[in-house]
Amino acid sequence: MSLYQNKPPPFFELVIHDAGSRPGITGASAGYELGKFRNDELANYLFDWLPEFALKYSELEEFNSGTGMRLVKQAAKTVYTTDKYQKRGEFGELLLHALLREVFNSEPAISKIYYKSATNETVKGFDAVHIVEAGNDLELWLGEVKFYKDVKAAIADVTSEIRGHTEQNYLRNEFILIGTKLDPRWKHAAKVRELIGGRKSLDAVFARLCLPVLLTYESDCVASHTTVCDAFKNQLKEEMAEIVKRFAAEPLPDIRIHLFLVPLHDKQTLVGMLHQKLEGMQR
Repeated sequence: MSLYQNKPPPFFELVIHDAGSRPGITGASAGYELGKFRNDELANYLFDWLPEFALKYSELEEFNSGTGMRLVKQAAKTVYTTDKYQKRGEFGELLLHALLREVFNSEPAISKIYYKSATNETVKGFDAVHIVEAGNDLELWLGEVKFYKDVKAAIADVTSEIRGHTEQNYLRNEFILIGTKLDPRWKHAAKVRELIGGRKSLDAVFARLCLPVLLTYESDCVASHTTVCDAFKNQLKEEMAEIVKRFAAEPLPDIRIHLFLVPLHDKQTLVGMLHQKLEGMQR
């Protein structure tokens, strides 16, 4: 039995979800409670995922009532330990992790946090490395995140990164790094290592590759409502459709992409709550 079979209950309402479109699209809404955007509930939900986001598979195997508090504290400290947190990207990576697990029942192959050699180091590379089982095969999902306020800036930056990160030399180098971080106790480690090990043509890898892309943004629709109703859902769908149209108009490589959109009310408020919860776990 995989450790990843047990998951937190779903949180998001999927306003749009179409895995078969090009790009695939999932629009996830946190909703409202008593007239306010559910910032605190969203923050709580994200930290439910923290242990498996930040710990290796073999460390999760040790997770029990006797080790849990120590491992949660360890996981929290690996995210960062600085007060200069407003422009850090780890919370966006945690959000993408949660969405991949909730929506596609993925399993994390590694976390970008594994690359760190110091707590507050910022690490380049893919923001998520997950697998999704597809029959007897595995799909490799290599994620990109822009945890932004402005969706236009998010699209411009993420599409530039997608083009750079799918070049041959970059991918080969990333595959080497990913291969060295795979936990041998994880049941899919050997299959993933075989897929990215360098013997297969990138053409064969691309056939089993998906790039999940997460964009957050401060939403006009979210700001103009206080409850989830038909008018809210319809306006949010229209807002997201325009974002997808803008994203799809960018020059992109011929690789399967799945776009996650998460509208926010006030990013700074959410990040402040996440930071406070992280500090509490670290203590």
